[in-house]
Formats: sequence, structure tokens, C-alpha cells
Amino acid sequence: MCCGEEIEALRAEVGPLVGGEPGLSFDLIESKMTVAGALDGEAVRRIKAAVARTGMEAVPLDGACETGVCPVREGLWERRGRLIACAAAAVFIASAVAVSALYEGSFMAVLAETGARGSAAGAPPFAVALYVAAIVSGGWFVLSKALYAAKKLRPDMNLLMVIAVLGAVGLGEWLEAASVSFLFSLALLLESWSVDRARREIALLLDISPPRARFICPQDGVVEEGPVDAIAVGTTVVVRPGERIPLDGVVTRGLTSVDQAPITGESVPVKKEPGSEVFAGTINVEGAIEFRSTRPASDTTLSRIIRMVEEGRLRRAPAEQWVEKFARVYTPAMIAVALVIALAPPLIFGGPWSGWFYQGLVILVIACPCALVISTPVTVVAGLSSAARNGVLIKGGAYLEAPAHLRAVAFDKTGTLTFGRPSVIGVTPADGHDEAELLANAAALEAHSTHPLARAILDHVEAKNISPAVADDFTIFPGEGAQGTIGGKTYWIGSHRMLDRQRAEGALFHEAATRLEQAGNSVVAMWCDDHVCGFMSVSDQVRPETREAILSLKKLGVEKNLMITGDNRGTAELIARAAGMDEYYAELLPEDKVRLVSEFKAGRGKIAMVGDGINDAPAMAAADIGIAMGAMGSDAAIETADIALMSDDLSKLPWLIRHSRRTLRAIRQNILFAVLVKAAFIGLAAGGIATLWGAIAADMGASLLVIFNGLRLLRV
Repeated sequence: MCCGEEIEALRAEVGPLVGGEPGLSFDLIESKMTVAGALDGEAVRRIKAAVARTGMEAVPLDGACETGVCPVREGLWERRGRLIACAAAAVFIASAVAVSALYEGSFMAVLAETGARGSAAGAPPFAVALYVAAIVSGGWFVLSKALYAAKKLRPDMNLLMVIAVLGAVGLGEWLEAASVSFLFSLALLLESWSVDRARREIALLLDISPPRARFICPQDGVVEEGPVDAIAVGTTVVVRPGERIPLDGVVTRGLTSVDQAPITGESVPVKKEPGSEVFAGTINVEGAIEFRSTRPASDTTLSRIIRMVEEGRLRRAPAEQWVEKFARVYTPAMIAVALVIALAPPLIFGGPWSGWFYQGLVILVIACPCALVISTPVTVVAGLSSAARNGVLIKGGAYLEAPAHLRAVAFDKTGTLTFGRPSVIGVTPADGHDEAELLANAAALEAHSTHPLARAILDHVEAKNISPAVADDFTIFPGEGAQGTIGGKTYWIGSHRMLDRQRAEGALFHEAATRLEQAGNSVVAMWCDDHVCGFMSVSDQVRPETREAILSLKKLGVEKNLMITGDNRGTAELIARAAGMDEYYAELLPEDKVRLVSEFKAGRGKIAMVGDGINDAPAMAAADIGIAMGAMGSDAAIETADIALMSDDLSKLPWLIRHSRRTLRAIRQNILFAVLVKAAFIGLAAGGIATLWGAIAADMGASLLVIFNGLRLLRV
């Protein structure tokens, strides 16, 4: 399968066998047809027979043996048949020209006679036989498809080429007929080669996980090596410096930095230590590490990305659907134009029939819509793969185009504009205590708590390399704080409200704590029987790239950046101001978020919703595009979203819009170029100066150029 027109033929033949077109999907880049539902051996045989009627051959994919029809081993002809046929056509043409040159006395005489319509009919019989052999060789893979198109009254490129060759033979243009057959065969060969190259580049871009891994055998502790598919979850895997990490897991031993660009698009290696998460396909830059695998090879983050990109190929972009619809009208229209050019001048002006019939054949050749049809899927798949390589997972061609047209972006607050986890932003010791002592005692009391604020304090203490004190007689007050004995003295830690209820605090202390709370921070105080030891201010911080990302979105023409959150109005106002939001809406339930997104979508244009939590999923589904924070986001948000930012990096949003516009620009360039080439040859044919070989060379060149123009997206 090498052209969109062949997809239409397959839909017509195979569709009725599988319950209609909804049961079929096609991947032109992979030359793959997928049939939905379970199939037995008889069903597979019927499908193969239906495909054979179109002039193509169906070979079941690996894993199809369960149907009773296993993939066949391809021989030399199956693998190199196009090349052999094309080379044979070239040899036969060269031999025929050599024989004709000997017969005519010079090579130039052969070309001169070919230029005069019908004069080549006097070519020597042996040369004619060689020309016929060249025509058959060049058209070997075309004839059966052309016969199917003629039988179904559905003209395609194969039928157009056969008509053009037969027309040239009828005019006595043996060299030109053979040249058209050879050049068309060469065009199909080069097109097949270029699509294969696209397929290889895309596969290499994503297939980066090593097939084997070293692991510690749980029975005897010996390091062994085996295929990643056979390594069980929970196995300890060993990775040396410079090697790719084979599975997802959590580091158990060693310190290193890891290049995560293949998964998240981050340009700087990320530090990894015991407890850090690692992903399959990323590169261990520095030290040797051991990690415990957390997912099987079939379910790693990389595997899911590859699977989603492959599924995304089947969701066709609007431009791709438009081109297919256009091609259905375009081919019959071009046949009508060819008839007009072949018949009108002789009938109206009395011109020579042979000359204008020849120009009509030129129109049939240039009418081939393959350059137009194949350019779009190649460009879309290159765009999807390039985005995945940059840490942006796009789940289909439709969602690749949409960001180019965004008028607004709505953001959730927690976990999207902010990190989604509180951190200590200030420590204020009091009454003779220093910062290290205050933090050591606080860590002792928070050591047994699972509250997010307690976790923030413990992380801060660990980052400062402070050893926690030891607390006895520990008691937790749920939702408020904790109490414990340190060095024989009772201490409390808890909210400012708990402190205010238990004992008096100084005016200056109260004023400072209240001011921090009004600024959107949480205050964690520590005190004992006779004095207040100090307090720590804890806050969820705005991501450092947020404000710059919002400014970049505005420069790209996004008119409104909205924050919609369930948090209180005071905190929402502070975060919105820090992030540079145009508008914010606070204290919203999930259904309120859906209502706001739907209202904007109905009245102002395309809107994207960016979020990370389960409560964001309904609003993402309601938006034109749902974008999930893929690293820390919930599975529900990622599954609902159309696009996932694998590194939780908001600067990828402006990149996504620019990438979408680049892709659209490449698609439009391809369509415009293909149409202009064809329009130019229609003009040349109308003027009576076009040639068959020139038309097919131009069509071949157009096909190659639009394919490589699309592949440029892989290098962005």
C-alpha cells in the first residue's frame, strides 16, 4: 500500500467483510491495515482474497499465527521485486535504444524520430520487442491495480499510467511509452524508499529502549543478563555509566545524573539518588546505579508513549481528511481536463489529432494525486514523533493541528501553575533558638506525620543536612499538629490557630505570622510551656517557568490565559498575579470548571485546558484540547487528555503552539507545491509543449520533495 487511493480500494473490498468501514483503520506510513475484533483463520483468508482483488497482497503481522494464518517468509522477489523490475526496465530501454541507434546510424537520429509523432513506428522489430519488455517490466506492479480500478470504474494513478502508456504505444511512441513505464516504476520505487526512510527515522526516534538488561538474581545475588521482557517487577537492575536504562523503576543504590530528554524533553541531566524514579530509554550519565523495577517492559513510560504515538497515527488530521476528499474529486476532474485538451483543439480549431491526444496523455500522467495524498500523513507522523521526542505526547493528528488555532488557555492551579506540593520558604526562630535547632526539633515532632506540611518540613531538614532530634512520648493531633518530649521538655508543633488557642503569643510574632498567612502561606509554629520557639512558613510555589510561559503564549497570539481553581480566593489571587494570568476564577467545583470552559468555547473560540488531577479531567474533556501534566499528573487526567507534557514543563506549551504551526505550514507548503506543479503542466499541455517523460519526472520529483519537506519536522 503506497497511496491514499489504494486505501479507498481496500475500504470498498474489505469493509463489507468486517462490518463496514468503522471496523477498519489504515496506517499509510507503515503500509498497515488493522481490522477490529477477533478473526479466525477463515476470516483472515477471506480478507487476503479481498485484498488480492485490488492488486495488492496482505501479509499478516507478527502475532497473527493465532488465527491459523502465519506471516510468510519473504523471498528475494517480495523484498526486492520493485527494484528488480525497475532495473530490468532500464536495461531493456537502454538495449532498445542501442539497437535502434545501430539501425538508424546514430543515437541522435533515434531521438529525432521519437520527437515526431508516429515516426518511431518504423523501429526495428527487435527494438520494439525490447521496448515491450521494458513496458511490461516497468508496469508489472501496476497492471493488476489498474485492471481493478477499471473494473470498479474508480480511476486511480495506476489506471492513468496504463492509459498513458497504451496511448503512447498507439501513437507509435515506443521509446516514450517505455520511458513512462520505467519512470513511473522508478517513481514508485523512490517513493517506497522515501516512505521506508520515514518509517525507519520515526522508529529510531522512539525505539530507544535496550532489549537486554543486567539484573541481580534474587536466589544467589549474582549479576546476570537477560531480555527485558523476562525481567519481573521488583527485580534489582544494574546500570553502568553511559548505558540506557532498560525499565522504569526506583533507585535503590548509587548516585548519578540521567539524561531524560528521550522521555521528558529536558535538556539538562537530572540528579538521581536512592528513592528517585527512573524511566526506560533514558541515559545514565555518571555513576553506576541499582534500581528496583516497578513496571514490566510492556508497560514502561516509553512503551506507553510509543503505543500512544502509534495509535495517534490512526486519528487523522483535518488537513489529511480534506486532502483525501479533494483527491476523490480531483482525479475524475483531471480526466475530464485531459479529454477536453485531447478533443477540443482538433474539433474546434482543426489541429492534429495525434499531437493533442498526446497532450491529453500528459494530463493523465500529471493527474496522479500521490504527491498530494502522501505528503500529509508523512508530515503528521513526523510531527507526532518529533513532539514525543521533545517530551510532548500528542495523541493524534487532529490534536497536532489544533494548538495552532488556540484563542485561550485555562490552567488549573495546584500541580499545574504550582508544583502541587508545599515547601518551606522561610524559617523564623524566636526566644534564643537558632534555625538549625528549630528545624531539628521540628523534624523530631513531624517524623511520624503524613501531613503534606510535615512532609515539606522533613524534606527541608534533609536538604539542609540537619540531623533531627529525638522525640519521646509522641502524640498526633489530627489536622492540627503534634506533641512530643525532646531532652526531657515537652514541645508542640502545629498551626498558628492551634498556637493561638493554647497560649499567648507576642504581638510582633502574631503580626508576622498573620502577614504571611494573608500572603497565601501556611504557618507552622513550634512552642513549649514557657515560650514560642519560632515558626516556619510553608507554601506551594509557582513553577519558575510559569510566568515566562504565559508571556510567550501572549506573544504567540493567545488572547486569554485563565486560572480556574477550587482554592480560596485569596490564595488564587496571589498565584494568579505571580503567574501573570489575565483572569482567575476561585472556589470552583469540577462542574463549575466544565461550565466556564464550555462557555468560553462557545463564545470566544478554541480553548485548551491544562491540569493534572482527577478533578480536572471533566474540564479537559470539555475543552477543544485537554493537556495533562504527564510526570506528576493523575492517570485519569493523562488518559482523558489529548496531549501530555511529560516533564510537567509549562514552557512546552509555547513550543507546542509553534510546533503545531510549523506542521501546518509544512502541510500547506506540500499541498500548494503539488498543486502548482500539476497546474504548470496543465498549462504546458494546453500550449502543446509538454512531454510524457517530463510530466512523470515532475510528479516523481514533487512526491519526493513533499515527503522530505515533511520529514524536516523530525529535525526541529
